[in-house]
Amino acid sequence: MLPATMKAVLLTRHGGLDALEYRDDVPVPDPAAGEVLIEISACGMNNTDVWVREGAYGTETDPASVSTWRRGRSTLTFPRIQGTDTVGRIVAVGPGVDERRIGERVMVDFSLYNRDDDSLADIDYIGHGRDGGYAEYTTVPAENAHVVNTGMSDAELATFCCAYLTGEHMLERAGLKPGERVLVTGASGGVGSGIIQLARARGAIPYAVTSPGKEQAMREVGAEGVISRDEDDLMEAVEKITDGAPIDVVADLVAGPLFNDLLRILRPEGRYTTAGAIAGPVVQLDLRTMYLKHLQLHGSSQGTRADFRRLVGYIESGAVRPLLERAYRLSEFRQAQTDFMNKSFIGKLVVVPDSKWDAVGRPHAP
Repeated sequence: MLPATMKAVLLTRHGGLDALEYRDDVPVPDPAAGEVLIEISACGMNNTDVWVREGAYGTETDPASVSTWRRGRSTLTFPRIQGTDTVGRIVAVGPGVDERRIGERVMVDFSLYNRDDDSLADIDYIGHGRDGGYAEYTTVPAENAHVVNTGMSDAELATFCCAYLTGEHMLERAGLKPGERVLVTGASGGVGSGIIQLARARGAIPYAVTSPGKEQAMREVGAEGVISRDEDDLMEAVEKITDGAPIDVVADLVAGPLFNDLLRILRPEGRYTTAGAIAGPVVQLDLRTMYLKHLQLHGSSQGTRADFRRLVGYIESGAVRPLLERAYRLSEFRQAQTDFMNKSFIGKLVVVPDSKWDAVGRPHAP
């Protein structure tokens, strides 16, 4: 018998951490036609959660204005349950969904594609356009709930979806090939550390730019070499660590003052791809660097259905591994997001409903 209400974290408005409310009286949703109801066991945390809460996406004419992820055509309404990286078990199905799916452990593809082709022009996501995984239950389209054949724990499986799907799409758009060299900024974060592994899965050679003290951790993830983001001359540091070999692709999650140097580091006909700008979204671009070197610049967000299928294949084959730094109780959500914003960790933080913890303070095994 399913409960009538559940515990969830509600985003009530744009603002600080006080815009987040932990409630125990939120109605459990009913699955509509073509949907499944998932009892959530873990949900990963992402930069998008913070930026949407803060309304930090700006507009094309005013970078400082309060705006959410889809800017002028937002589907965000308040209150909203955020959370993209949902893992759990199907406990009910809506009309038109095979009841034999009840009991499946699934990872949710968080993308709402809104069209049948591979265009992402109209894309939205679970946790923004509809409620997500920072709760005990959620409904999603049945086609978005995927069984992943792995022995990983639920919390480990919840480290992949948003970060790795974003990273895979970045590398796909940039056309990263076996043997090519890719420079990854923000390499210790969820997307950056994922890109390092995804590059290795493609047979490419990743180099990491990260903060001091994280060098060895980046090598353990798979970086061929590591450069401190505090280097006085980033271009010289990269040339030194690659022994002068060219950088074919830059996968940038930092931007800010580094942007022009990253274009200088690229070889002629190199490719720049970005899905984030944690050091500042408004950058200076010398167009001569771009056109005289015949560079390609790619903006990227989320990924396609094909990207998601490749990601599942990487997980199932062991080509990528979870980088779970820590799990938090759902009731500790504000602390979890505070720690997330401090960026003093490698990989991912995950939120687990309080009911899914055992007596000794560990998330339940799958």
